[in-house]
Amino acid sequence: MSPRLDVRKTYKLYVGGAFPRSESGRSYEIVDAKGTFLANAAMGSRKDVRDAVVKARAAQGGWATATAYNRGQVLYRVGEVLEGRRDQFIAEVAASEGLTKPRASAVVDQAIDRWLWYAGWSDKVAQVLGGLNPVAGPYFDISAPEPTGVVGILAPQGSSLLGLVSVIAPAVVTGNTVVVLTSEQRPLPAISLGEVLATSDVPGGVINLISGRTAELAPWLASHRDVNAIDLTGAADATDVDWADLEVKAADNLKRVLRPVGTGGDAVEPDWTEQPDLSRIRAYLETKTVWHPKGR
Repeated sequence: MSPRLDVRKTYKLYVGGAFPRSESGRSYEIVDAKGTFLANAAMGSRKDVRDAVVKARAAQGGWATATAYNRGQVLYRVGEVLEGRRDQFIAEVAASEGLTKPRASAVVDQAIDRWLWYAGWSDKVAQVLGGLNPVAGPYFDISAPEPTGVVGILAPQGSSLLGLVSVIAPAVVTGNTVVVLTSEQRPLPAISLGEVLATSDVPGGVINLISGRTAELAPWLASHRDVNAIDLTGAADATDVDWADLEVKAADNLKRVLRPVGTGGDAVEPDWTEQPDLSRIRAYLETKTVWHPKGR
């Protein structure tokens, strides 16, 4: 029997609900925690980031104007698909992070629970972060939360699935769209998440996933004028990424910035296993004040 051919899987980007090749045509090897080859991932470029922002901007209006209940239902169904592909994610997380199967199983379960937890907040955010303000006069004064717009996200480098879910879900649940730079060394769970999204009801462009060199792509995302906010959490452990410089680039065009935990060289990724709160949801919301006269 002749030996089998060595077939190498090459994954593409996930942009606008489709799987385009990187503009450069380049790819790089994904290896597991022991250095064993797993697959090839597309090497995203500046143009890929620009294209993803265009898709995210085009999708933002429809996603933001959908009812909060419907957004929650769409995201809940993503959680159902994640549950259906649980074994695949366990294998990928175990390989990417060097975890035992029981530990990887616990991480994947927590990631699915985290996604569903955020999905459940979609129609409750306005009740908690908005409401009726007391005023002296014959009118109502109402504070209503609104999405910021397009959010750029540097995905956590160390937590390939739980951390990824913990930064994407709170942004999209309130009507934002996102452009995510995946973990450079551990992109496989993010790539598989793109496959889940492609088979779900999430509109194309709401979540866009770009693999590649974080140090090359992050400055373009931070300085892009059509990105309204940027999450620099993943810059804490990224190779050759100066999150303070990215913050300056973002400030040049008045972006909202979510900084890593800690300061300077002491910046670290959060402990993603801790119970989340509303801080990440609140980070991507604006507050609109509405005045309305009282009826007789």
